Amino acid sequence: MDFSNGEIRCGLKNAVTEKVIPENTAHHMGSGSMEVYATPAMTCLMEKAATEALEPLLTEGWTTVGISLNIQHKAATPVGMTVRAEAVVTEVDGRKITFEVHAFDDKDEIGCGVHERFAVLREKFMGKASGKLK
Repeated sequence: MDFSNGEIRCGLKNAVTEKVIPENTAHHMGSGSMEVYATPAMTCLMEKAATEALEPLLTEGWTTVGISLNIQHKAATPVGMTVRAEAVVTEVDGRKITFEVHAFDDKDEIGCGVHERFAVLREKFMGKASGKLK
C-alpha cells in the first residue's frame, strides 16, 4: 500500500501560526480559568502543523490521523500575541510518522513534545467509524 509519493522522510517540516484571541484562551475553552492561550489550542496548532506537512504528499484517498501526543506547555501567552507551531518529521515507520513539535509565542518557546500520526484510507476509516452507529 503506497500512501505517499515517497517524499515523507525525516527532516520534513512545516509551521503554522495563529493569534491568541479570547476564543482560544483556557477560560473560554474550559481548560482553566485564565485568559491565556489554552493548552488544547496549542496542541491543536501542533497537530495542524504536522497534518499540513503531510497532506500534499499523500496519495489520493489517503489521510493521516493523530494517534499520540505527548507535550509540555511551558509558558503562558496572553491575548494579542501570535503563536507559531512547528512540526518536523523524526521517524517514518511504515504508515506511522513521528514528529518533534514546538510552539513559540513572540517572546519564548511555550511548548514542545512528540506527536505521532498514522496514514489511513479515508473511506475505510470512516466506514469503520460509522459502523459504531449500528
